[in-house]
Amino acid sequence: MSYDKSAEDIVTNLTNNTHIDDVINTALANPNRRRLMASGAGAAALSFIGLTGCSDSNDSNVITSAPPAPVPPPSSVAPPKATALGFAAVPKSLADTVSVPAGYQASVLYRLGDPINASTSDYRNDGTDTGASHAFRGGDHHDGMHFFGMSATGAYDPNAIARGLLCMNHEAITPAFLHANGVTSVNGVRTVNDEVIKELNAHGVSVIEVVKSGNTWTYVRSSSFNRRVTTSTEMLLSGPAARSAFMVTQFSPDGSRTRGTVNNCAHGYTPWGTYLTCEENYAGYFRRVTATDNMNRSAKDLTSFARNGVGGNGREGWATAVATDASDTTFSRWNTMKIGASVTGSDDFRNVSNTYGWVVEIDPFSPTSTPKKRTALGRFGHEGAWLGKITVGQPLVWYMGDDARNEYIYKFVSDANWDAADATRGATAGDKYLDAGKLYVARFNGDATGEWLELRFGLGPVNATNVTYPFANQADVLVNPRLAADALGATKMDRPEWGAVDPFNGSVYMTLTNNNSTLRTVASTDAANPRSYNDPRITGANQRGNPNGHIIRWAEVSGNPAATLFGWDIFLFGSRAGSDPRTVNLSGLTAANDMSSPDGLWFGANGLLWVQTDDGAFTDVTNCMMLAAIPGSVRDGTTVQVVNTDGVNTKTVTTYVGAQLGESKLRRFLVGPKECEITGLAETPDGKTMFVNIQHPGEDTSPNFATRTYGSYWPDGGNARPRSATIVITKIDGGVIGT
Repeated sequence: MSYDKSAEDIVTNLTNNTHIDDVINTALANPNRRRLMASGAGAAALSFIGLTGCSDSNDSNVITSAPPAPVPPPSSVAPPKATALGFAAVPKSLADTVSVPAGYQASVLYRLGDPINASTSDYRNDGTDTGASHAFRGGDHHDGMHFFGMSATGAYDPNAIARGLLCMNHEAITPAFLHANGVTSVNGVRTVNDEVIKELNAHGVSVIEVVKSGNTWTYVRSSSFNRRVTTSTEMLLSGPAARSAFMVTQFSPDGSRTRGTVNNCAHGYTPWGTYLTCEENYAGYFRRVTATDNMNRSAKDLTSFARNGVGGNGREGWATAVATDASDTTFSRWNTMKIGASVTGSDDFRNVSNTYGWVVEIDPFSPTSTPKKRTALGRFGHEGAWLGKITVGQPLVWYMGDDARNEYIYKFVSDANWDAADATRGATAGDKYLDAGKLYVARFNGDATGEWLELRFGLGPVNATNVTYPFANQADVLVNPRLAADALGATKMDRPEWGAVDPFNGSVYMTLTNNNSTLRTVASTDAANPRSYNDPRITGANQRGNPNGHIIRWAEVSGNPAATLFGWDIFLFGSRAGSDPRTVNLSGLTAANDMSSPDGLWFGANGLLWVQTDDGAFTDVTNCMMLAAIPGSVRDGTTVQVVNTDGVNTKTVTTYVGAQLGESKLRRFLVGPKECEITGLAETPDGKTMFVNIQHPGEDTSPNFATRTYGSYWPDGGNARPRSATIVITKIDGGVIGT
């Protein structure tokens, strides 16, 4: 059975809420506003580090000036702020290898199937390793990750640079390469249980100890800290939705627990040294045949299922496998249909999909600890959770994107104010900061500012009399924040994926990866999505719409992450270097930095912004890549006029583009092997070691196992099956990467 990745892009937001495109267009339609934005004085006035001067004579809401947020002193090992890039750009490439600049070296650290203890055999990589053994092997589709420095005593040390725990997500699988001859199924039914067990274990999270000797990194195979968290790992449900009626299952009749985590895409971390893994496209894993199940469900159930995309046969078909023991729910728990007779759902798994779609906290320094799903942060297609700037005595903030077209951007603000003493209290701090707080969704206003709207039961239309979805309580709001955001009129965004927070000024960047020709026609262009164009490929069909994507950024009022007002602009547009600078290449990209479909983002401690791509639009000339940028600041650019035409229709759009970076401030640093995605990045605190994930090389070519013909042979070479893997990048002279 193969999985159609386009299912991840199904639009479930059918509201008439304002799209971000319309919002920016409204802001720019005001002639006084337009003149202000275009002028040098206006650019200075609209300094969104303090979000000052955001009004003109026609505005009633004036946001007063405030100084920038203070920059915390660097740690004892942090590199200074980068002011220039110190490497030659890597050229585009279609080779089946990893390319890095001259003066750098890249080595493979941890691959799909690598054992994490001494008792598990080396990986044969021919599909014959058992499903049970995969609970102690590296998972598939390496994705978001974080490096936690570790002291000689095994405690969290944020300044450690030669020993640490590397936590990483395993988002999904390429099933064909996991099994001897691909997936075995009959009429869509999984018939080899061990194959399903292998797939269940290949998802989740790895925690591995890594050490540096000289300029070489290895993972410690026999470390007592090594751990796999899989779809079967028992987890606690924590926060306001825990123990609610929405969480009741046969496994946990009181709604306090669930099993496993799945589709772990990007990530986050906490200042007390724990890892946040984020469940993204969880909905597609569950079997719910609507023709049979709908008649058994309430109107509220059906609204929730539709809005969250829960329906179908299940992307991997796990629920179709039949256990040999009738009491074994390993497979049946992936069936979220109502088949039991109870009122609560304690005799089936009708509510099990509600126990997924959360931010999960894992303590890497306590390998026997039970992970917790933090329900206060809401349930949706979490791409990641990015920690805002930290100030003692102020709340902690995490920013989150909901990765689907027309979905929203969220943030969570803790009720508790940060106490620096909690940095040494480990996972117990999570209960304090992650179980109580305010969940917000973003609305982008027509005056080029924005508002964070609180998602709280009883606030505005988020109440029991809401016509579309009558909410019962705050647990209901957190299980269904998409519906609450719809009711509040949040602003639709084009697939919010990874975010990153500038460590020096606190501005937040988020990738909007791309859009298709159906949704991005000439007629639908506007200021936030100003391009509708034909992107001619060297090989294959041409592409219309906005296939190359862009990056948006914002800054909170007064530099305070907990503020409810912010200002924003568009940072960077993806494009081929030769495209028309008036209609497509609005950021002035050249052969040294042209790219498409920005996805992963990461700020290094020295302020370099790293951009990774997940691309199908530019792959006729290059494999996916990673670039480094010196990012500037919000509102450092100017307005431009974009004339779009498809030969019949023409539309001119005014938009605001961040300052063109040029080759001096934006360069390609890495190109990956064939058919891969570059995703996930972590650094040691001194900036001298970088960990990067290469996901699903060779995924797009159907394998021929008889002839050992694959789309990629990376990382093992020869005629080996391809494997997702983590690489380590260092500078040969031992210096700081990128500068």
